[in-house]
Amino acid sequence: MPTTVPAAVPGILPGAPAQPLLHWFLPTGGDGRDPGGVTAVQGRTGAATRRPADIGYLSQVARAAEQAGFHSLLTPVGLGCVDPWILTAALAQHTDRIGFLVAFRAGFASPTLLAQQADAFRRFAGGRLRLNVVTGGDPAEQQAYGDHLAHDERYARTAELMAALRALLEGSDADREGAHFRLRGARLVDPAVEHPVPLYFGGASPAAEDVAARHADVQLLWGEPPSAIDERIKRLRAKTEAVRGEHASLRFGLRLHVIARDTAAEAWAEADRILSRLDPEAVRASQARFAGMDSVGQARMAALHGGSPDAAKLEIAPNLWAGIGLVREGAGTALVGSHDEVAQRLYEYRTLGVDEFVLSGYPHLEEAYRVGEEVAPRLRALVDEAARSQDEAARSKEAAGA
Repeated sequence: MPTTVPAAVPGILPGAPAQPLLHWFLPTGGDGRDPGGVTAVQGRTGAATRRPADIGYLSQVARAAEQAGFHSLLTPVGLGCVDPWILTAALAQHTDRIGFLVAFRAGFASPTLLAQQADAFRRFAGGRLRLNVVTGGDPAEQQAYGDHLAHDERYARTAELMAALRALLEGSDADREGAHFRLRGARLVDPAVEHPVPLYFGGASPAAEDVAARHADVQLLWGEPPSAIDERIKRLRAKTEAVRGEHASLRFGLRLHVIARDTAAEAWAEADRILSRLDPEAVRASQARFAGMDSVGQARMAALHGGSPDAAKLEIAPNLWAGIGLVREGAGTALVGSHDEVAQRLYEYRTLGVDEFVLSGYPHLEEAYRVGEEVAPRLRALVDEAARSQDEAARSKEAAGA
């Protein structure tokens, strides 16, 4: 186990959970040993989809994540994915405790209908629901759904939706006269308010950050070097305090892949294997497609590797590898290393103020056990050790002042 633990955890706010929440990812576009596209309609290699996304396999992943101690399962949303609401409602019947972080595209349904769906889910699944509000960053995909709004207009619509959705889920009426939604008499009948539904949100543009500061419970970030994550968290905290008040709390979640093994050499050998199996044409086509998106977050991911499959350029920070982003949209970085190294890197993000981690690995079934059994306990031990150090320092200071 690593022994160097800071005595102070400067990024952690008072009232933050003692341990970070760990979530796992549901591969609803198919699964395999190699990464592939997630939400887009694009060519996928057979190795990335050897295990079809049917209820039999996905229930195995869900049960593995539950047994390994993960808090919730994140579902992607978009073209090429099965519908998250229907899938997670089915998986709730195959699991006992694990929650569901259900993604949905903002603006494709009315806030009232979404609130009804969420209220039914939390009622019948015993409150095991969190919502991931996705605005969308690919104009071609948005247009496939019939959505032709420009980037900032989409975020303005998302803001209206989140405000109404929160009011309804908390049991309030939600009459609205906005630019995108005009709701009259909107309410839920006997809502299950004893089960709060946190709203997760992602986006890296100024328009997105304004929405997060006003309406999100948890801002999801994609894995970037710690310095970039630190800068984003500080900026978003300042924006949140400016609009919600000094004591406002916006939590942060980090989306990462994990390639962890008993030794660092084994982990990097697996990263090299993944890289060697990427089809150069698939890399080229994926990067060309990503360049056509208007997502600032996707642009930040692409900038980490520049589309180059040069292995020497893909470790962009200690143990942070950008190879997956050569073919996968969205989160494209992985922590690569021994179990101890990966836990240490996660802990470092924790000290910056990351409260939750949404993790994944290929294949998702086996890696749920590996990460849950090997990495998670090491991370928790680091957090506990830091807490003990802080307590001892506080007692020493109190004794010195007595």
